[in-house]
Amino acid sequence: MIAIVDYGLGNVKAFANVYMRLNIPVLIAKQAKDLKHVDKIILPGVGAFDYAMELLDKSGLREQLEELVFKKKVPVLGICVGMQMLAKSSEEGERPGLGWIDAEVRKFKESPTEAKIRIPHMGWNNIKPTNPNKLLNGLNTESIFYFLHSYYFKCNNLEDVIAVSDYQIEFTCAIASGNIYGVQFHPEKSHWWGARLLENFARL
Repeated sequence: MIAIVDYGLGNVKAFANVYMRLNIPVLIAKQAKDLKHVDKIILPGVGAFDYAMELLDKSGLREQLEELVFKKKVPVLGICVGMQMLAKSSEEGERPGLGWIDAEVRKFKESPTEAKIRIPHMGWNNIKPTNPNKLLNGLNTESIFYFLHSYYFKCNNLEDVIAVSDYQIEFTCAIASGNIYGVQFHPEKSHWWGARLLENFARL
């Protein structure tokens, strides 16, 4: 069973709808007890880093999540701000992140010389897989995903990077370290490609 973590942020129903169309059972986890019998976890997120961390800490879900991820090795997929929360810290705020990945979150810098660069990075963009991973099965440089973010994920261990994208700079858009995964884009808004990625995660 896949649990979609509902701590007050993220497109929870959109993920549930994608999995419903794929005929893959999911549940929406609002309390720690909802996570007891799951074998996959999706951690969504939108908005500001500090606010997301505050809501997660207040939800009462964090301790159970960490037990599942680190003791039981349940696969977890962080999405957008949910991915950024996996890092140690973010330039967007002052709160520490979960620290599940050795990384920091950095801010895109506006370019006065390139009119096409706008913050936030919003819209469709290609991804480029860099390390083979089952999460990206069937996806390649022709795959496009919907992005909406002003900050990007910077891994200290390049082996954790499984795909990059380009917007002013080449930045990490997908990561994998053991049972911990993350994507900067929104698969729940990315048509066929997003559904394929979410199905891949379900099949890990």
